[in-house]
Amino acid sequence: MDRIGANALKVAQHLKDHAQVNWVNYPGLPDSPDHALMRKYMRDGNASGILSFGIQGGREKGAKFIDALKLIVRLVNIGDAKSLACHPATTTHRQLNDQELAKAGVSPDMVRLSIGIEHIDDILADIDQALAAAR
Repeated sequence: MDRIGANALKVAQHLKDHAQVNWVNYPGLPDSPDHALMRKYMRDGNASGILSFGIQGGREKGAKFIDALKLIVRLVNIGDAKSLACHPATTTHRQLNDQELAKAGVSPDMVRLSIGIEHIDDILADIDQALAAAR
C-alpha cells in the first residue's frame, strides 16, 4: 500500500499541473477539501490509490483518453496491484443523461484511476501519451 499511495500522490500532483486537466480529486493533495480528514484517519499519510480528474473536452476526450492507455488497464473495478482506469460517463454510467450524471456525482469529464505498483515513470508516461492522444 505504501507504493500505491506514493504513486497515486505523484500522479495527482502531475495531473494537477497538466494543461488538459480541469480538476483533480485526491485527498492526499493539501488543497483537497478532504485533506484534513485524510490526515486524521490515515495517520501514515497514505491517502489510497484512488483518484479522479476532469479531462478537458468532456465525454469525447475522456473516452479517447481511456482508449489510448497502453500500460494502465481499462477496468471498472478498483484496488489492484496494477493501475486501472475508468471513464464512468461512457462505461458504468453510460445509460444516464447529463442531468442524471450530475445527480449521481459523475461529470462527463471525469476519469477515475486506481493506481498500482508499476514504476511511477511508466505510469506518468502512459498518462501523458494518452492525454496527448485525446487532444
